[in-house]
This record gives sequence, structure tokens and C-alpha cells, in this order.
Amino acid sequence: MGGGAGMTVVDAVVIGRNEGERLGACLSSLRGRVRRLVYVDSGSTDRSVDLARGLGAEVVALDLSVPFTAARARNAGLAALGDDPPDFVQLVDGDCEVDPGWIAAALHAFALHPAAVVICGRRRERFPEASVYNMLADREWDTPVGQARACGGDALMRYGAVMAVGGYRAELIAGEEPELCERLRAAGGEVWRIDADMTLHDAALRRFPQWWRRSVRAGHAFAEGAALHGAGPDRHWVAETRRAVIWGIVLPLAIVGTGFLAPVALLAVLVYPAQVVRLARRGGWTWALFSVLGKFAEARGVAGYWLGRMRGRRRGLIEYR
Repeated sequence: MGGGAGMTVVDAVVIGRNEGERLGACLSSLRGRVRRLVYVDSGSTDRSVDLARGLGAEVVALDLSVPFTAARARNAGLAALGDDPPDFVQLVDGDCEVDPGWIAAALHAFALHPAAVVICGRRRERFPEASVYNMLADREWDTPVGQARACGGDALMRYGAVMAVGGYRAELIAGEEPELCERLRAAGGEVWRIDADMTLHDAALRRFPQWWRRSVRAGHAFAEGAALHGAGPDRHWVAETRRAVIWGIVLPLAIVGTGFLAPVALLAVLVYPAQVVRLARRGGWTWALFSVLGKFAEARGVAGYWLGRMRGRRRGLIEYR
């Protein structure tokens, strides 16, 4: 995927921490399909660094004195490629395995869409049957095919376009890819999702608290994304933030508050099961139930972001594994 005159050069940046054998599968899936393979490690205490070097990856170890974020790690990987920049860079999380045909399919899509700066495909969960939470994650990855507003953590990008807008916003603890895509599209680029398998992902979501923390993190990302770009033409994540606040904060407080004055008003709590029924007609009972329940976790994330902002404090990572 590069090296000769006139050839398209593709490199890869993989980020991770304590991914173990998943990292081995990830790096192995990219060997021979990219020119340079950079692994950025965020303070692993397992054998991740040795494993990566053994598989031929260039290793970048992040400074332990600076708070870790996925965005910061991706920027470090992109910077490592700066001495001999590629045409395209494949960004991958270390818990993902890249499909053998993905890079060729993505390059073909770039040829079909000259204005594209990001091409993504279908991320699938490796073990969707392992838990309801894995199943929900697999469904979450299945976004519509066509021109899109954003990608996830795995995508093939034009290296020059990403660097021209300053790369990722390093301080974000979540939602860094949609935020980057906002700036890329504002600069005239396009984001496309194609109908092709891209990566196998292992969310390893087995317990309710993991799913809850992941939803809290999503709410934090919604709030911060809306604060950064909500005034723009896309109203970035404004609707998602509003829904979390209404369903997770405003309605509960209104029901409890009016219930003190008129106990019959407590019956308004039935709006929640009614919402589950309404959503179930569109996406099934399990998805509907967790969609409604998730609004409380998202609301906590939204509130946490704004409380931290008012206090002048940035929240650290919200980890769920």
C-alpha cells in the first residue's frame, strides 16, 4: 500500500491500553496491508508494548504525567507519521480487528467520492450474543450507508485533510471523532459510510454498570459537542443533549415536584412506559427499554459536564471496562 512512485500510501495508527490478545489480533490484521504501523500506548501494564514491537509496529508511549484521552493518543500517532506523510491513514482502536478487504474497499470509495476525507464501514461486535449490552453496541454501530455527518473510532482518512484542521481535539474524553468530522466538513470535506465490513470489535460489555458508565460518557460527549458546535448549521448534538435533559432531569423533577402538591400528578410517571411502548414499535422491546433507561445515564453525563465547566474543572476519563 505504498512506497513506489505514484502509488497510494496508506499507514495505520492503532491506540490502546491493556488490550492483550485483542491488540495482537488488531495489529496482525493490518500487517502487510499498510506501509507503516504505529501503535500508541496509553500506559499499559500488560505486555502490550512488547507485543506490538514483536509484530513490527512502531511504538509511541504517551507521557504518563499528562491525562490520557483517545484523541491525544490518535494525535500522537498522526504526529509520528509526519516525517514521511501518507496519503491515507487508517485509525483503529486496539480492541478491533480490521477486515481483510476493508482498505481496498475504502480506497475504491475514495475514488468514487473525490470530496471525501473520511470513509468508514460497518463495525460489528465479535460476540453480540454474549450479553444484551454487546447486542445493543452492535446495533449502535449499524448506522445508515451514504454520506454521513460523522464516523466512529475506526475509519480511513485523508492524512493531509486531518492535519490541515489540526487533528483531534486532544482534551475531549469522548466524542472526538464526530467533533473532528464537524471541522472536516466545515472545511469542505465529506464523510461517507459504505456498505462494507470494516472491523470486528470486542466491547466486552457483560454487566449493567459497564453499560451505565458508557451511557454517562455518551451524555458527557453530547453536552461538550453541543457546547463546541451546537450553534453551527448542523446543531451538533443539540437534539441528543436536549432529549437527555428532558427525559432524565426535567420530567422526573416536574413529576416529583407536582406530586407534592397533587399526588395524582405522580401518575405522569407512566409517560416512561408509554415511551417504551412507542419506541418498541420501531425497534423492539429491548432496544426501547434501554433507550429510555439510558436517558437517565446520559442526563448524568450532561449534568457532570456542565457542573465541571462551571467549576472550571475538566473531568477525567469515564472508563467502563
